[in-house]
Amino acid sequence: MHIAASRFGPCDAMAARILPVVKLATKVGIAGGAVYVAYDSGLLSDGAKGSEALSKAKAAIPPAVEEWSKYFGLELPAAPKIEFSPGETWNLGVQKSIHALSVAPSVLCEYTSQGMQYVKDLVK
Repeated sequence: MHIAASRFGPCDAMAARILPVVKLATKVGIAGGAVYVAYDSGLLSDGAKGSEALSKAKAAIPPAVEEWSKYFGLELPAAPKIEFSPGETWNLGVQKSIHALSVAPSVLCEYTSQGMQYVKDLVK
């Protein structure tokens, strides 16, 4: 539809240009708020503080969900029980990464010699 023939005039065109900006600003605001809450509650700090914050969240979220589900009249299934230690998981990831970096030079040397041997065999 041509802008001049629009029933609302130039407001349609302006709204069409502003709507994506408003959507983006909303998404950025929600993401920023989530990062702020995670940082403020200690989830982004060391393993012990993160584990403590996670246990606080585990204690606070189920009663809140139950209250809201009663308020809105919804019946939700039971949440699955997931038991893991963020500190142990974090440490395992760090250990694996450091191990991979420590063996990288020798593995690279080994792969290089295998590649050179392969090329020599092809040239023969």
